[in-house]
Formats: sequence, structure tokens, C-alpha cells
Amino acid sequence: MKAFHQETARAPMGIVDPCSAAGYDLPDLGTGGLGGTEATVLRVAAALGSRFEITQYQQGRSNRHLSEAGTLRPLQDLDDAQNPAALIVINRWKVAIKLRKRHPATPIFLWLHVYPGRHNRKMAAALKAAGITVICVSETHARALAGFLGAEDVPPIRVIYDPLDDDLHPDATPRDPDRLLFASSPHKGLAEVFEQFAALRSDLPNLTLAVADPGYLRWDTGPVPEGVVFLGSLSHGALIRQMRRALCLFYPQTTFAETFGLVLAEANAVGTPVLVHDGLGANAEIVADATQRVDGHDPAQILGRIQAWRRAPTQVTANPAFRLGRVTGDWVQLLEHAAARHAEMEMVKST
Repeated sequence: MKAFHQETARAPMGIVDPCSAAGYDLPDLGTGGLGGTEATVLRVAAALGSRFEITQYQQGRSNRHLSEAGTLRPLQDLDDAQNPAALIVINRWKVAIKLRKRHPATPIFLWLHVYPGRHNRKMAAALKAAGITVICVSETHARALAGFLGAEDVPPIRVIYDPLDDDLHPDATPRDPDRLLFASSPHKGLAEVFEQFAALRSDLPNLTLAVADPGYLRWDTGPVPEGVVFLGSLSHGALIRQMRRALCLFYPQTTFAETFGLVLAEANAVGTPVLVHDGLGANAEIVADATQRVDGHDPAQILGRIQAWRRAPTQVTANPAFRLGRVTGDWVQLLEHAAARHAEMEMVKST
């Protein structure tokens, strides 16, 4: 007699994005214009789909759609959510607090991708009292958040990195020693990068700076130097091809602190060095190789590093801890524990 095998039902998980301007799905990775947070949410949701029943509630979405990244629903459908095993809220701590009132027995996580502003200091006590765990995207991010919140009433904080595709590796694409690449939204220091690039061109007049702007935010970047080429909004694949061609990802701006900086990790994964300002945000954690970090206030350091790479391109690799497989494993461990805790509480309620 054959043994009867019953497949365990996937625990229902809700991902709540109250920040998006419009609905988004995996095909948007191929058309461009998608922010790093949305891209990360989609990749993680798709990777978790075999273990959990994922429903995404997105601000700006007007229809329901079944996707490889889960069931995608408008944010207002969250009112109809039936007893999820866990809820993951993107960035908005006040939304997480409201959901706690509606779902008192459900594990809730605040998946934070930003550094909170001063007006959010009340979040510490509120999140701790509500039993909400914060997920930060780097150790640097977690330390900064703990310091911001203070020693008292700090909620539980976990670190799960943003995911780097497992199949990103160097290939035989030739690099152009005269081509630099900026691949971020312009509010992430592009005005300063233009100034740094203009200073470089006074010594290296053949340099060009390709700018890949996802296009989701207009920003005044001041005068555009000679040698700048605007690529517009690129699909993820097209952006990776631009990374492979460039001498480096040129990002030595000194003002915008990244909580992770996925494009930095992606560039290193395909063998492209990045030039970042040392000591800013998570730069030193994500770009562990000190030769890729400079004092962005020192034009001589920037020039020296670019000249050195033009003479002999440096060899860089991805951090294995950032790979999607590893990151997915961290999420699975967290959510399986949450689902088990939720099931125990439901059992207690029913007895």
C-alpha cells in the first residue's frame, strides 16, 4: 500500500505597500521606471511563492491580478484580509500600527527601506507596544535606526539584505575606459556627481558619464556638464548591460545615505567597480573593498582612482550574503516562525 502524502497548505502572507504611486508587477522589471524598493519586494515575493501564499496590497493599484509574485490587489482590499499568518508593511510605521488594531494576533513586520526623519521618533514606543518587528536592509541601517530611536522602547530589529539576483556574474563584455555610469534617481546626489565629473574632465577630457534615471522623480540637478549622456529609464537587463560596459559605477556623492544601495552590489556582481564616498550610509558595508571608496570631497582622490582603474581595471566580486537564495532563506526562516506562532495563538483562541 502506498503511503498517503498530504501537502501542507501554504501559510497566507500579506505584503502591504502604502507608498507606491501605481500598481507594479514582475514585467515592470523589463520595462524600466521601477524603484529599487518595488523591485526588491517583487523579487522576494516571487521567491517566497513556493512556500507561502503571497498577497500584495499596493497603493495605486486599481485591479486584482494573479502574478508569479503573488495575488496583487488594491490597497483598500486589505480591509477584507482574512486572518493572514503574517503581514509585512513597507516603510509606513503608522500603517503597521493601524493593522495591529485590526489584527491583534497576527505577527506584523515593518520592512524599512529608508532612514526615518525626525518627526518619526514616536515610532519606537508605538512599535514596541504593538509587538511589531522592524526589518532593516543592512547592519548599517539597523545601527542607525537603533541610534535614532534611542535606548528606551526600541522594538525588535532584524536585518535581511536586499536581494541580488543569483545569476549576475561577470562576462566577456569589453569595458570602455572612458565611460562612467550613474544609475540612480537624480535626488541621490546627481547634482554633486555632475560637479565631480566636470572636475574629472578637466584632466581626462575624453570621459563620458552615462546617466540611467529610473524617471520616478523629477529633481533639479543644476547645469549639465559636457560629456553627459542621458540613457533615460532602462529595463533591469538593459541597466546591467550598461554596467558591464562602464569603467565603473560613478557615485562619489557625499550627501545621500543609502540604506543598502542595490545598484552598488549589482555592479560588483558583474565585475564592475563602484566609486563611493567612504563613511556615508551603508557604502562601507555594501562595498567592502576599500579601493572602491574615496573621500568624495577630494577631487585628487577621485581622479587618482579613475586613472588607476583606466591603467589596470580592478577585480571585484559580489558578496554571497546578498544573493537571492541566501536572502530568501532568511525570509523563509522568519516567516515560518511567524506562521507557527500565529497557528499556536489561533489554536489557543479556539480552545
